[in-house]
Amino acid sequence: MTIDAATGLPITVLAMRTKDIITEKLTAAFTPMRLSVHDESHLHEGHAGHRPGGQTHYRIYIVSESFRGKSRLARHRMINEALANELSGSVHALAIHASAPGEPAATAN
Repeated sequence: MTIDAATGLPITVLAMRTKDIITEKLTAAFTPMRLSVHDESHLHEGHAGHRPGGQTHYRIYIVSESFRGKSRLARHRMINEALANELSGSVHALAIHASAPGEPAATAN
């Protein structure tokens, strides 16, 4: 396996789409019962942070036991920490819908 010196990630990970990286990282961090990641970059063409080729604006829906007893702010911080590299790099915006099992949750379209 070849490792990229700048990121410490395997080269194969660097070639992945950002959506796939987000999905893998959230799955590893939170073992979600349900996870849906939507690339909404096309909705932001002409707006700040949009780049040709997209992969800049995302909306996630995640249900995980890890969020039980946590405030909305704490849940967002947990997710932001798991995705710190992406948020400091290619991802301009991330809309988060996080809940614990059994809680009312927003549903992905």
